[in-house]
Amino acid sequence: MRKTIGVAMLFAAAFAGPALAYDGQTCKAPGNCWEPKPGFPEKVAGTKYDPKHDPREISKQAESIKQMEERNRKRVENFKKTGKFEYDVAKISN
Repeated sequence: MRKTIGVAMLFAAAFAGPALAYDGQTCKAPGNCWEPKPGFPEKVAGTKYDPKHDPREISKQAESIKQMEERNRKRVENFKKTGKFEYDVAKISN
């Protein structure tokens, strides 16, 4: 039993070591202690690590939300008219 506890304490100490090594002395401002990993630039924009997102890809979610809201509007209108909820918008006659 003691051996098991000793091994567990050894593992805990081994994994806590790197966390204890950080002393918080390299902060640019209070609470701003982020630093890039060695070999990476200070700013990502304009470097080879910049993801350069395509605006068309980013706007896809906004478009899908607009379409979802339109389908829901049709469902609600149909429910108010008929009193019956129809999930499939293709079955709703305008």
